[in-house]
Amino acid sequence: MTRQRGARILVVDDHAEMARMLADQLGGAGFVVDCATGGREALRKVESELPDLVITDLRMEKVDGFDVLEGVHEVDPEVPVIVMTAFGAIETAVDAIKRGAFHYLTKPFQLGEMLVFVERALADRSVRSANEVLRRAVDEQGAAGEIVGTSAPIRALKDLIARAAPSPAPALVIGESGTGKELVARALHAASPQRDQPFVAVNCTALPESLLESELFGHTRGAFSGATAPRRGLFVEADGGTLFLDEIGDMPGTLQSKMLRVLQDGEVRPIGADTVRRVDVRIIAATNQDLQSRVDAGQFRADLFFRLNVVTIVVPPLRDRADDIPALVDSFVARARRRNPASRARRLAPEAVEHLASYSWPGNVRELENVIERLVILSPRELVGLDDVERLAPRPDVGPSPLEAAREQPTTLRELEDAYIAWVVARCGGNKTRAAEVLGIDVSTIHRRERERTAAPQ
Repeated sequence: MTRQRGARILVVDDHAEMARMLADQLGGAGFVVDCATGGREALRKVESELPDLVITDLRMEKVDGFDVLEGVHEVDPEVPVIVMTAFGAIETAVDAIKRGAFHYLTKPFQLGEMLVFVERALADRSVRSANEVLRRAVDEQGAAGEIVGTSAPIRALKDLIARAAPSPAPALVIGESGTGKELVARALHAASPQRDQPFVAVNCTALPESLLESELFGHTRGAFSGATAPRRGLFVEADGGTLFLDEIGDMPGTLQSKMLRVLQDGEVRPIGADTVRRVDVRIIAATNQDLQSRVDAGQFRADLFFRLNVVTIVVPPLRDRADDIPALVDSFVARARRRNPASRARRLAPEAVEHLASYSWPGNVRELENVIERLVILSPRELVGLDDVERLAPRPDVGPSPLEAAREQPTTLRELEDAYIAWVVARCGGNKTRAAEVLGIDVSTIHRRERERTAAPQ
């Protein structure tokens, strides 16, 4: 049975008996089928909850198959529509195809013939969806399709990715902000049997709880204020592939429960829907937090943690792989030049690279990349020298990282986080926007934590 079996199909025919017969046949073939006895009813159903495929009769009173085709594509142009009719005029067939129909069938037809085109339509949609995800990934990642470096920690990381990638088991990627956790997730997907299927990423801290639930699980039309059209949700978009959940530790408790159900049963229920949909998705989650501590504090579900923590991959911080900095610098210079073709800078002098390698890089690889791009944009020379680095990427002497101090004198996680944020702000010369980029958080979080620290009793 292919992955398309189990997809949702809407059959539209103003002859109810014909619609039910076709629905029964498709249901027997493993699809989830709904019927509409007329174009008007079909459009109401499509606007409420999107199917994966529509099969519609062409000749219907008032709202015909062309109206259905147009209405479906107004809601979602990617939903394929197969048109069927007892009137086999070639002009009508050509018109249907020109208007965007996937295929045209003349009644009567054999079930086998219909199934061939149903599978083709669903497979075509899946390929186009995967290609769009791949295009976006290429646009976003540029040349970051591989993990750069040959240090011992990176060799161990690559070996673990190679061993974990073939498994469909959930994976938990752990690492400080800016270490490249999403790049590790993409590498896992690229080396998996699902490499040709979608890779879909979402940051669990980027959206409020209500929007995150809709983003993940989808919703029906009218499910809440502002839901003017149905949405499939990222689980359905990632069906057959990988869903990457960045910063899973910040996921609200109510969504943790729904996430657990998907992992246990492989089912998602859109907001406002009466039915569930089966999905086949590999979950890769990432966090910069100690999830076990959050479990102990009652802030993260233990059962979800155990479900996610099947394969654990720890991404090393840049300070533990300083040998990779020269290679990373070369990679980032090339990438920055592609984004800034008018730049004069072409490479960094050896002493400049050596100077960069002496930093502890609290923002890790992300911080290094941002510094390199700044140098490429602002340097007036082809060869970026040590003086350029010291002038364009100054580093105040703010003492050792709080992480180093915590090794000698343990402290609470909250105190360590506050101290680390303040330390990064100081290293960025007081520029909180820059510090937020380094930390991988919103600048409002820095302001809020400072207000809370100031207001706390001494």
